[in-house]
Amino acid sequence: MVEVGANAEFTVDGRRVVVVGAAHSGKAAAKLLVARGADVVLMDLQAPVAWNADQVSERMTFEFGEHRAETLTSADLIVLSPGVSPEQSAVRTARDAGVPVIGELELASRWLRGRLVAVTGTKGKSTTSVLVGRVLDAAGFSTLVGGNMGPALSAQVGQSTPEVIHVVEASSFQLELTEQFHPWIAVMLNLSPDHLDRHETVERYAAAKARILANQEATDWVVVNADDSQVLAMVRESRAQCLPFGLDASILDGVTLVDDTITHETPSASVPLVPRSAVRLQGQHLLRDVLAAVAVGVIAGATPESMTRAVSMFEGLEHVLEPVRCIGGVQFVNDSKATNLDSALKAIESFDSGLVPIIGGRFKGGDWCVLRAALAHRATALVAIGEARPQIIEALGDSVPIHAADSLAEAVRVGFTLAAPQGTVLLAPACASFDMFRDYADRGRQFKEAIERLAGSVAEVREQ
Repeated sequence: MVEVGANAEFTVDGRRVVVVGAAHSGKAAAKLLVARGADVVLMDLQAPVAWNADQVSERMTFEFGEHRAETLTSADLIVLSPGVSPEQSAVRTARDAGVPVIGELELASRWLRGRLVAVTGTKGKSTTSVLVGRVLDAAGFSTLVGGNMGPALSAQVGQSTPEVIHVVEASSFQLELTEQFHPWIAVMLNLSPDHLDRHETVERYAAAKARILANQEATDWVVVNADDSQVLAMVRESRAQCLPFGLDASILDGVTLVDDTITHETPSASVPLVPRSAVRLQGQHLLRDVLAAVAVGVIAGATPESMTRAVSMFEGLEHVLEPVRCIGGVQFVNDSKATNLDSALKAIESFDSGLVPIIGGRFKGGDWCVLRAALAHRATALVAIGEARPQIIEALGDSVPIHAADSLAEAVRVGFTLAAPQGTVLLAPACASFDMFRDYADRGRQFKEAIERLAGSVAEVREQ
């Protein structure tokens, strides 16, 4: 067996390692393991995926179509991709037989030479992670950004030096199998029910998120959202130093907004950092993500000038409250990354009135009723799509008129009609995409393609 205890020097040289899941994290882990001398079996339920010739090694074999228990139980180590549950039956059998099981994030972190900034939360991880990278870049640090978003951490190990800061978006799926994962700065954005289809309870979901703090020491930092009582409670037992941020809470020592300026408040001084006018993102929840990124910059020693430069040049991420275009007075906004109820609620609350949200997909759990008040005050109608349509109609039908659509293209057309002449059509699904799309990015791209087709048809009608 491979020793994975806290005091063991981690090596896989000459060992047999099974990587479960052949998406980008699994591929990166498999390549890293081969480079470190392991004999690797890459396993996936799906049909074989295309690999370039230079990606395949004689020390790598493939098993597709099932998770074979005999392959897993004969391994020295099992590495799970984030999409594979540790409760999958063959994996559980191998773990019960004494085979160590870790996640791809944990694997890669064992070999990093640079410091880690890890960002977690239910909403805002990608936006915050990318902006942290921009803030640190602008301050002159050598920075690599990835994890749950972008390159897998395993793909960064070869570039890791003591000077590099790795900014990692860390999901609950990645964190639940961490053992030694040790961020220099852990960022706790927020917590609301999500992924209950996998974690089953909010308590188990929160426990997975809290793993980000488990190995921090007194020389480390946790950046925490002071406006979220649940994450505040999670960090109370942390050994790390704490730097809170927030818009609503009273902050005596942390990062907040003072007179339209993002400011570092301390007991002895109030230090202006970034003017609110430099922030180009819509919505209070995205402003909090900016505060979190600035707080990381404060810890790292970035200057106000460099942070302002980074923030002013950041226009947000694709599929996160992304303005698409205006057609006949109707605005279209893509928030396909709003894959849970809280994310959808924050997106809806970013608008005042005249809103037509497109909601639905594969539901991940929670109470649809949390959307009722926001929809009643802001939405003129709602378009429901995907597997969750019956639930949406039952839970929200008496708070807003609901129209069902069989496809996203139909939802775009219906939404346009309902939002005319001056409203907004917002894709904020509150659900996973896997009932109709490959992933949230595929859903967002198809949404934008449908808008372009609609624009063409509207223009054609006007020309006739």
